[in-house]
Amino acid sequence: MKVVDIRVFIPSKDYEVSKRFYQSLGFEMERASDDLSIFENNGSTFFLSRHYNEDVKTNLMLQLAVSDIDAVYENLSTLTDFDIKYQPIIVEPWGRVIYLTGPSGELWHITQFHPIEEES
Repeated sequence: MKVVDIRVFIPSKDYEVSKRFYQSLGFEMERASDDLSIFENNGSTFFLSRHYNEDVKTNLMLQLAVSDIDAVYENLSTLTDFDIKYQPIIVEPWGRVIYLTGPSGELWHITQFHPIEEES
């Protein structure tokens, strides 16, 4: 098997709010159907679904790897029109991370990995 891509379907409580939220984060949106949109940023994509499932939302965790977590944090601090929660940047052994709960309760681990050091 040769995997070409993997995409997640994110449920939304309020489809219109979630679409605006992800566009505010910097994703481009393409309509797939009345109930489904594809979001893309720099070749990374996911689906946003109009359908909501509490069990899926409760157990859904996603990691978004970024190159500049400080810029993401600054952008998040301007998004006052959304019911989201996030913590300040936390430093972990593997990188820096923001834990973000999106407008439908989905949990994002927004991560900037530490550069891999070459062994001498």
